[in-house]
Amino acid sequence: MTPFIAELTGTAILITLGLGVVANVVLDRTKGNNSGLIVIAFGWAIAVFVGVFISADASGAHLNPAVTIALAVAGKFEWSQVPMYLLAQFIGAFLGSIMVWIAYKDHFDSTNNAESILAVFSTGPAIRNGLSNLLSETIATFVFMMAILFIQKGDVKLGSLDALPVALLVLGVGLSMGGPTGYAINPARDLGPRIIHAILPIPGKGHSDWKYAWTPVVGPVLGACLASILYGLL
Repeated sequence: MTPFIAELTGTAILITLGLGVVANVVLDRTKGNNSGLIVIAFGWAIAVFVGVFISADASGAHLNPAVTIALAVAGKFEWSQVPMYLLAQFIGAFLGSIMVWIAYKDHFDSTNNAESILAVFSTGPAIRNGLSNLLSETIATFVFMMAILFIQKGDVKLGSLDALPVALLVLGVGLSMGGPTGYAINPARDLGPRIIHAILPIPGKGHSDWKYAWTPVVGPVLGACLASILYGLL
């Protein structure tokens, strides 16, 4: 695979499995309805494992614009490659979102709660406070990116399980930092599906909460870049 195809495919699988577990938990009449945050956190961890496993050899498995930009800030990735990676990630996010909608269409149509429908596609604050929400996403992504940089530096090799440390990292971030905003930590994960939510003909879906949409974009990019800068100083 080319790096572009790898990032597109890895992100599409990541979003399919990640949004899929949220749909299973929050939509009506699913087998996993109301199974809670722990199920969602584990589902996203597996989604990251699979996405990274698929794309790591060809592209380095960024799967996240914040990671791509932060690696460029750290001097570990060419700035000239950033637009191509971001494009692949957002296209992958679009495709993954559509696949989840197709798979769960009957349940989307059976769900009358617009907030639950939006929650499948995008994150949102438990308590709406602009500064607090931004800080939550910034801190969560700072921890995520700092850990990734040290994982990359390590000499431990797990062979086919090299994706496991990142998956466990996402699980930890979700369980520890997922309460305030749902831990987007990935602009493509939030903005891409949010755009698809705005486009798809889902009955009773309500609005796409564009007033909040900047937070899970700016926060992750800011947190990841701060982690890269501190990592360089350390």
